[in-house]
Amino acid sequence: MINVISAYDPKVGCEMGEKEKFWSELDEVVESVPRNERLVIGADFNGHVGERNRCDEAVMVKYGLKEKNVKGQMVVNFAKMMEMAVVNTYFKKKEDHRVMYKSGGRCTQVDYILCRRCNLKEIGDCKVLAGDSVARQHQMVVCRMVLEMKKKRRRVRTERRIR
Repeated sequence: MINVISAYDPKVGCEMGEKEKFWSELDEVVESVPRNERLVIGADFNGHVGERNRCDEAVMVKYGLKEKNVKGQMVVNFAKMMEMAVVNTYFKKKEDHRVMYKSGGRCTQVDYILCRRCNLKEIGDCKVLAGDSVARQHQMVVCRMVLEMKKKRRRVRTERRIR
């Protein structure tokens, strides 16, 4: 079972109550997914988790972009609390494959994919598809998961042979 959540964090400039409502609703949805099921979150968090992982090794590696900001720290704190990982930071990529938002000559990374830490070994790759625009100014973020299906063993019935 794979549970996929798509989310959009309110932009900078929105009221704090609206942002708090987003995080509490996301908490509720994540908590409602049983621990034995896979969970993947793809979201525009409008924050920067940064390129270094000082004190955040549990949820991210060093391949983010730019410096961490307040909203990025909220993403990291959420990932820690929910025992998740920020998948985008686990793969070394050229800047073209990390930047998903371009505006006015500035490039940022604000869209992230999170998965449960116990399922991190199933993630094969995560990158931005350069050139494919999903929405104005945003690029598509893709994540490849390698899943093993447990096969049911079929019992083959054979007739007994008598000598």
